[in-house]
Amino acid sequence: MKIIIANKSHAIYAKIICETIADSANVRGTGIAKRTTDYIIQRMNNQNAVIALDKENFVGFCYIEKWGHGKFVANSGLIVHPDYRGKGIAKLIKEKVFIHSRLKFPEAKVFSITTGLPVMKMNSDLGYKPVTFSELTKDQSFWNGCQTCKNYDVLQRTSQSMCLCTGMLYDPKKVKEPSKITSIKVFKRLKNIKQSLFLKKNKK
Repeated sequence: MKIIIANKSHAIYAKIICETIADSANVRGTGIAKRTTDYIIQRMNNQNAVIALDKENFVGFCYIEKWGHGKFVANSGLIVHPDYRGKGIAKLIKEKVFIHSRLKFPEAKVFSITTGLPVMKMNSDLGYKPVTFSELTKDQSFWNGCQTCKNYDVLQRTSQSMCLCTGMLYDPKKVKEPSKITSIKVFKRLKNIKQSLFLKKNKK
């Protein structure tokens, strides 16, 4: 298996990438910002993506997005094909795309919004810190991408100040080395509190 920077030659995998992301979201029952095959291919063409392959078989993927005129970048769409899950591949992809982001955009803040505890743990290991949405990009194009998420109404009701996702940020000016101290229990507790809060609001 190899994990490499994607390029134009990998456009043939765009369809299965989109399908795998959508299927995974349906199984988990969580929201996700949908992307088209053209969008994925554009990331590949710009070498703003990482793909994992087992010979010719698709294994996993993650891509980079630039926001706020390059002041922020996000590592999005992290996915591993069902046939290859449970082997630590997601972490390897996440590390690869994070390093690629830091090398290509060294001055940018790297951020993530996610509902997944495993992703939160991986982010924490890389040096991300939980932050409020106000500390993330103000680029409205990013938040418009959330319109295809089933939880978008929550984001709207809170004037984009919070949602079921947790915001996490890596600021190169503040973080010297990745911290592996933060426990996943912290994120689990945070997630439970936020879900409870929104469930109460929806009952009103």
